[in-house]
Amino acid sequence: MNEHRYFLLNKPMNMVSQFVSTHQVQLLTNINFDFPEGTHAIGRLDQMSEGLLLLTTNKKVTKLLFQGKRPHLRTYLVQVKNKVSQATLDTLQNGVAISAPNGTTYTTTPCKVDLIAPPTNLWDNGIVLHENQQTDWLSIALTEGKFHQVRKMVAAMHHRCIRLVRWSIEDITVESIAPGKVKEVTEEYFFSSLKL
Repeated sequence: MNEHRYFLLNKPMNMVSQFVSTHQVQLLTNINFDFPEGTHAIGRLDQMSEGLLLLTTNKKVTKLLFQGKRPHLRTYLVQVKNKVSQATLDTLQNGVAISAPNGTTYTTTPCKVDLIAPPTNLWDNGIVLHENQQTDWLSIALTEGKFHQVRKMVAAMHHRCIRLVRWSIEDITVESIAPGKVKEVTEEYFFSSLKL
């Protein structure tokens, strides 16, 4: 029996988190890497988000990571339009109502939100802002991931999300991986770093 393989991808902007689509979009097949048959993404990043995407040939990992008994911490670096107040930080940390399916709302669970200095270790993604546009950067660490949750959270506080980077999942970070590049890791590293 073949051993499973595990990959870390720094997904660039303007790419979907899948290998096949009926739409005319940039796919994971556009990544310059020879993925083995049966490779799939664990979870997703929307088309305009960038950063850490996990891939594997092991079909059991998605259930372990997202439906296991222990929630897993994901950290996002988020650039938002305009300056963020302490009151906004407090609300984001304590739970904010966001839109949910069928016209309902969902209140997010408490999470860790910090105002951070503009990251100096991020790659350029081509976004150009007006010279007078004020922005702030947030670090948002949470254990749930509803559809577009981070974008909806900042939008609920009247901030437009300019840039959204998934920086880490538990102890796995995208810091040393350039956009569009893949790093293969061992099963032991993968499971221990994700605390599975």
